[in-house]
Amino acid sequence: MKNIFCSLLLLIIGTTTFAQSSSELLVLSAIIKDKTIPNAEVIFQKNGENSITKYTNSNGIASIPEQFRNDSEVIVIIKKEGYSPLITKCLCDGLTYAISPTMQELDGMRIVLSWDNSPQDIDSHLSYAGGYVCYYKKESSHAILDVDDTDGYGPETITITKKEQGKKYVYAVHNFSDKESINNSNLSNVSRAKVFIYIGNTLIKTYTMPTGLKGTIWIPFLIDEMGNIVNVGDFKNATSWEGVSTILRNYRFDGDQSVVTSSDKNESTIINRKGEEEYHAGHLENAVFLYQSAIELNYKNGQAYSNLGLAFQKLNKEAEALWANRKAIDLASGNKAHVVRASSYYNIAKIYEKKQQWQDALDNYKSAKNNREHRAYNEGIARMTEKLR
Repeated sequence: MKNIFCSLLLLIIGTTTFAQSSSELLVLSAIIKDKTIPNAEVIFQKNGENSITKYTNSNGIASIPEQFRNDSEVIVIIKKEGYSPLITKCLCDGLTYAISPTMQELDGMRIVLSWDNSPQDIDSHLSYAGGYVCYYKKESSHAILDVDDTDGYGPETITITKKEQGKKYVYAVHNFSDKESINNSNLSNVSRAKVFIYIGNTLIKTYTMPTGLKGTIWIPFLIDEMGNIVNVGDFKNATSWEGVSTILRNYRFDGDQSVVTSSDKNESTIINRKGEEEYHAGHLENAVFLYQSAIELNYKNGQAYSNLGLAFQKLNKEAEALWANRKAIDLASGNKAHVVRASSYYNIAKIYEKKQQWQDALDNYKSAKNNREHRAYNEGIARMTEKLR
């Protein structure tokens, strides 16, 4: 039994739009959208009772024995040649299960996301040096988004066909349905999302959505340069896939003690200036790309983060702008560190002022003033003080 548990991949998705009743369950493929699995062996077990075996029909549906319906103590095992065995305790009625084909690649990995019926559209994102995979970019170097589900339950699957040594991979779940609602708790409290990490014929790690947290992005884990799975568990905010991409880039460099070469620092400075030129010319998307490229070369380039935050702000991507400006504050160093911090606090204050969050705006205007004296900071403080009277 222990070996079966180690070799399963379970994706409990929920009641689906397929035509099965509450006394039936549905079996799908984890990597081909809406592909049903016929003739799969479904075994129902419960301590003290005889097991019963059913088989899915041509539509992937199996009936649940009456004595095992709506019972959390029932063990369900699903077997199909070429797929990993699945086993779980469940309330089976009306649920859908997705089983994963056995991976043949030695360096391969499969990451599968499932959730409830709300929010309907939740996306998987994977960031690594030289590649990015999500609904917007479904294929990259040695990785592919097999399934993009937009109407609840999932599965949504990313397959890494070859994990590249020496590269860090960062995975995130993004609440696309509520992307404009910053710091909402739907992802945490409503989705009941789970993420399964699968290698070969083994489910090696499962992450269950924590509750009581706010944010449109959940970052459950990253894979370090040696292939180790490292728990993260952070919640962030982004309103677009570009915003998620920017945040995940940062995680790829967190804790990285590698030395940035002088040539990379110089090149980063040059590219950042090119970004500033594009920004002043009104080419904001180009500016964002250049700022991100500068950060790729020098992940400690606080000025590039500050510029990136301002560009995001102009693009009305406030969550991304907040993140970039806060990163700029964190990285500010050298004889102009106070200037970078002041301008970043000012940018944050403007975002909060636009959202009519007067106290947050006031706090950040004051932080800007504490770093550098400027008329705009004093004017901001005066405006917010008046609003709070």
